[in-house]
Amino acid sequence: MVEQQYAVETFEKPKPRPTVTTSTSYAVPCMNCGKPGDSKLMCPKCQKEGIRDGIFCSQQCFSDNWKAHKLAYHTKAAVSDYKFPEGTYDPFANVPNHYTGPLRAVYPDVPVPKREVPAHIPKPDYATEVKGRSMTEMISRSRDRFGKVLNKEEIEGMRKVCRLSREVLDIAAAALRPGITTLEIDEIVHSACIERDAYPSPLGYRMFPRSVCTSINEIICHGIPDARPLESGDVINIDVSLFHGGFHGDVNATYPVGDVFPRNLELLATSRRSLDESIRACKPGVYFKDIGGIIEPIVTEKGFSTNRTYVGHGINQLFHPAPDIPHYAGSKTTIGKMKAGMTFTIEPMICTGLQQDIHWKDNWTAATQDGKPSAQFEETLLVTETGVEVLTAAPGWVLPPLEGRKGRK
Repeated sequence: MVEQQYAVETFEKPKPRPTVTTSTSYAVPCMNCGKPGDSKLMCPKCQKEGIRDGIFCSQQCFSDNWKAHKLAYHTKAAVSDYKFPEGTYDPFANVPNHYTGPLRAVYPDVPVPKREVPAHIPKPDYATEVKGRSMTEMISRSRDRFGKVLNKEEIEGMRKVCRLSREVLDIAAAALRPGITTLEIDEIVHSACIERDAYPSPLGYRMFPRSVCTSINEIICHGIPDARPLESGDVINIDVSLFHGGFHGDVNATYPVGDVFPRNLELLATSRRSLDESIRACKPGVYFKDIGGIIEPIVTEKGFSTNRTYVGHGINQLFHPAPDIPHYAGSKTTIGKMKAGMTFTIEPMICTGLQQDIHWKDNWTAATQDGKPSAQFEETLLVTETGVEVLTAAPGWVLPPLEGRKGRK
């Protein structure tokens, strides 16, 4: 028997969804279709549980989406009974309410030292700062919110580092299997960077301790590699960034490990599709704020949500310069539009349930509040005179066709 639910009217105006910038309010979109929502039509369970995202545009839209909505928002995440491998421990075992899902931090009893980068490899400015701060990036952001237009020589530098970044990501992905640890993945990535005379950009950036970010299951982003062996059923994001020839490249993807729950495979497919459709829209004159309006309806149609804390960003000689590119609809503070010669990332972080995140006490790992899985894909893009070039594209990759049209590189 199909369970029936009905949205209830609530005359308490819901608070606006949290954003990465200011508290400026805007219309909350329908959780199902992305159209403007009716603040009087809220899911009764969301209202009871204090989930203020549960707004719909009509009773019919709510009824049509109930099954996916219930699975995403009103099904509890599994409780962990994780058995730690010998020689490992949980550094946060005594921290109350530290975890939101089954995943645990698994640290080796014998710490793995910070990996060394040979002296002959040029390093970004933050690599030698005690707190890993990039002063040039901070100065750039204080002066520019629109993004830099690169010249021909700079564009060639970006093409090279992005090609190398893709090579390293593919090497890391090829090593994925049940039983391998993310510390081993970190070693593979670090060695591949050094072989290419490149510095692994995450290493030391704002004191990040490793050479790659590895985010498993409910981790949205910035997971720190540790000694936990991967298990069949995991989904893992590998986020690779290189600094070579004075430029940064940035690319990531989420992969299934072994036999994965079908809903999580759908999560991966939806995350990739939302990125592809936003890439399709990129060309001179497009406003950066419009990218989120492409991503969010694709995501909500499948019963997923898009994280609002983290954004796409400019990238060139600096790791995270302007502009910022939100992955949700309705941003009122994102400014600027695309110009030929700009390079930036789009990297939507899509969540099975709640989009809100919390941070582990390592000051980096961002987990979903409800402990449900998340997936992300990222590419570094170059705006051209006629459209967009995906600088980090996999060999042979083309943009999937839309309504019978041929894909483009």
